[in-house]
Amino acid sequence: MNFSFGNIDIDVDKLISQLTYNAKDPLLFNSGFFLFFFALFLVGYQFLYKRKLLRVIYFILFSLYFFYKACGFYFGFILLSAVVDFALSKWLYLNRKKWKKNLILLFSIIINLGLLFYFKYTNFFIEIINDLKIGQLKPLNLILPIGISFYTFENLSYTIDVYRGKFKPVKSFFDYCFFLTFFPKLVMGPIVRASDFIPQIRKDIVISNMDVARGLYLILGGLFKKVVISDYIYVNYVQYIFDDPAHHSGIECLMGVYGYAMVIYCDFSGYSDMAIGMARWMGFTINDNFDSPYQSSSITEFWRRWHMSLSSWLKDYLYISLGGNRVGKFRQYLNLMITMLLGGLWHGASFNFIVWGGMHGLALAFDKMRISIFSRLKIKESRIKKPILSNFRKFFGALITFHFVCFCWIFFKASSFDDAGLILTQIFTNFNPKAFVPMLSAYGIVFGVMLMGYIIHFIPKSYQYFSELFLSKITLVGRILILMVFIWIVIQVKQADQVMPIYLQF
Repeated sequence: MNFSFGNIDIDVDKLISQLTYNAKDPLLFNSGFFLFFFALFLVGYQFLYKRKLLRVIYFILFSLYFFYKACGFYFGFILLSAVVDFALSKWLYLNRKKWKKNLILLFSIIINLGLLFYFKYTNFFIEIINDLKIGQLKPLNLILPIGISFYTFENLSYTIDVYRGKFKPVKSFFDYCFFLTFFPKLVMGPIVRASDFIPQIRKDIVISNMDVARGLYLILGGLFKKVVISDYIYVNYVQYIFDDPAHHSGIECLMGVYGYAMVIYCDFSGYSDMAIGMARWMGFTINDNFDSPYQSSSITEFWRRWHMSLSSWLKDYLYISLGGNRVGKFRQYLNLMITMLLGGLWHGASFNFIVWGGMHGLALAFDKMRISIFSRLKIKESRIKKPILSNFRKFFGALITFHFVCFCWIFFKASSFDDAGLILTQIFTNFNPKAFVPMLSAYGIVFGVMLMGYIIHFIPKSYQYFSELFLSKITLVGRILILMVFIWIVIQVKQADQVMPIYLQF
């Protein structure tokens, strides 16, 4: 059906299809429609950001529409969880009897984790039951609602903080709904704490020149990492290796593992950077989620730098709740193991993820044990004062940590243990170094992009500050031109089919 407005013909059916949810083309930061969506939001925001109540309502409506475009009518679950936890947190705060508070918190945990468990793990446990011959159950036709893992953890942190007396529940349901549905972080995080975000909701919005510059830097850098680096390496090389490792030599598989390490970092950190940058443009601060994790010289440092919002959540609400390091060394190591096993399970309903989490748990326990032994022997790493020895230790530690992380990525990415085993078998028994030159000839551009990704990863932070300072000094027209040129470049190299973000499945 067409509609004419002056000399303009409008295809109503096409317009409706663009504005409604499409399972094959969900609304994500790297989709074309998002540019229109975000530009429209910013135009309206200029007129409303000083009016606090209207600003909150405006944000909620846009965020819910964004979520609807991303996952269809599953967006109703976030409204349901908002209503439930808003009411429970108030009830929790008003009750003074310990047993009642415990009961309310338990109910909140059951509701939140129960919904997550139903969609994410029901078929996983049905498969286990069938494999163990306990029964023969038919898998359910379930689709995992996008973002449910992230906003579930945000709900839990809110109610637990209220229970612990660290945070007073908000009075307005609109404020809580704003916090939970804030669209830049809604689909794939970062996981935002209510105590960090909610105090910002009713403050006066002041957006400085450096906020605009930092936001632009993060948005452009995140888009570049996601679309130019991650998508290109994955589509043109990594997926071939992991889809059929038996037909590739060991050196090809090894380069595939190195490639995936850059793919998952650029994919997720790029999306996080865009979310943080967009929030900055709106006057809100979200904590960083990645800090050059492959520069880490130990596995403990890696988890301080990788997906920091998740690792800090697991530490504060799971590891410490289990007793942390206050219950003896053995229990500390056990608590680390349990935390990382559950962290692995959070990523997906598969034994591969559990094994991945278990390996990281063992490595963290081993690292804590190493530090404890050194402490007992009165050997402190800080005693290594000579710069050459200190740099060598850091380099050697980073090399070992990086390769351990890459080893674990094999199990994280592989579709089965058999495929993970095939990749390792090819690397250790069929390395075939003679294939390097033909491989380099066939995939030269891919390896060039991969190398560029690693170089960018190891650029000092001072470069980021210099870039932000430069962007803060140029005019608005100059920034718009940079943005337009950058978007044009991204469109030229963008893959024909939209590459779904890796963490979208979690």
